[in-house]
Amino acid sequence: MLTRAGRSLTARVIVLSSLWAVLALAVAGGLISSLYAQTAEKGFDDLLTAQLYNLVNSVGIGANGFLSGSPDLGDLRYVQPLSGWYWEVLPASENTRGRLSSGSLGILSIPQVSTAEAPFDPAYRRSYEIPGLDGETLKVMETEVVLDAENHAARFRVMGNASVLAAEMARFDRTLTLYLGAVGLGTVLVNVLAILFGLRPLGEVRRALSRVRTGRAERLTGRFPSEIEPLAVELNALIDNNRRIVERSRTQVGNLAHSLKTPIAVLVNEAEAVGGERGRIIADQSERMRQQVQHYLDRARVAAQSEGAVFRTPVLPVLERLARVVAKLNPHLELEFDAADAGELVFAGEQQDLEEILGNLLENAGKWATGRVRLGASAISPERLAIVVEDDGPGLSEAEIAVATKRGRRLDEAVPGSGLGLSIVSDMVAEYRGTLGFGRSTLGGLRAEIALPRALGSLAA
Repeated sequence: MLTRAGRSLTARVIVLSSLWAVLALAVAGGLISSLYAQTAEKGFDDLLTAQLYNLVNSVGIGANGFLSGSPDLGDLRYVQPLSGWYWEVLPASENTRGRLSSGSLGILSIPQVSTAEAPFDPAYRRSYEIPGLDGETLKVMETEVVLDAENHAARFRVMGNASVLAAEMARFDRTLTLYLGAVGLGTVLVNVLAILFGLRPLGEVRRALSRVRTGRAERLTGRFPSEIEPLAVELNALIDNNRRIVERSRTQVGNLAHSLKTPIAVLVNEAEAVGGERGRIIADQSERMRQQVQHYLDRARVAAQSEGAVFRTPVLPVLERLARVVAKLNPHLELEFDAADAGELVFAGEQQDLEEILGNLLENAGKWATGRVRLGASAISPERLAIVVEDDGPGLSEAEIAVATKRGRRLDEAVPGSGLGLSIVSDMVAEYRGTLGFGRSTLGGLRAEIALPRALGSLAA
């Protein structure tokens, strides 16, 4: 299952682009380092080869077949002791005598590698590496040359400090790594900034949708890039379509209510005319029919509203108004109204629905309370609010709560009512994707708590 970061388009693009930048720079760094090493090694070999030929041209055969000459290779390192740069001329035939060497080598000697380990090439040259006199590694360029018509032959050896070359290449690699690392870091930062800037309009769309969802705006507004503008247009069209659905539902609800109002009134009048037990039954069933019709009409309206635009209702004025009504209808009850936390609460729904929910809960509490009713509201989270209604009545067991929330079921037939109150509350809360819970109140009776969607921001936002 993907994590939140793995589902993020921004994270994916940043990670992939950063990995590609790092990989590209690593490959480029490897190629540059390899090309530099090849060039440096070739230059080193070319230098030794040129100095070898210079040495060959500076040596000849003197009296009695002795090697003679004063080679000057034009490099002070050949005269500095143990510099790692040496040259040496040795006899290569029986009729050749003597030995010539650079001042840096003096009477010392550098071992030779057998021709089996480093054979001569067709031009009668060979090269190999060997440990030097001061712990360095020497690159030896060697050839054998016949110096005159009498077949006096000599072996010419020029040796360069290969450790200096290796150190130079390592220093180049460190410098290259430093610069490529800086370039890579800059590239990643630029990529991140470019991606965040490029995807910023998606955040604007999300915030615009949030304003629509919380009721602070009716449409997506703002200037969007050409790639996102069609999406904004389609979303606005969807919002407009949902709004038309809501209005059409309202119209149909009104038409249905109007069409049923007269037949139900006729039934009530006929019940009064019939009188007696039969009249009472007809009147009672007509009233139940009216309440059932109203209940389902309310559910249809709430369902249509929940799929359309979001309404906003301040909670405190509704609580205050219902508290006054309960106080007037039940003068014998003491109403405790805790509005300290309700001032900033805004219900994400219609005022009529909130009044219907709370009205049924307060009506039920007023019926069963013996002396006290408590009403309060508070915020659960940025998206939810809670409203609590408590009384000091007999309360309900879990089995009785299950019965009371069934449509048309009444625990006490002696108490007036249709048995629809708690059922209506349960259904309407469910339509708003809220929750309804019952428990034992600290007052001794029933505690009813509902959680409903909360709209953020003030109504002026």
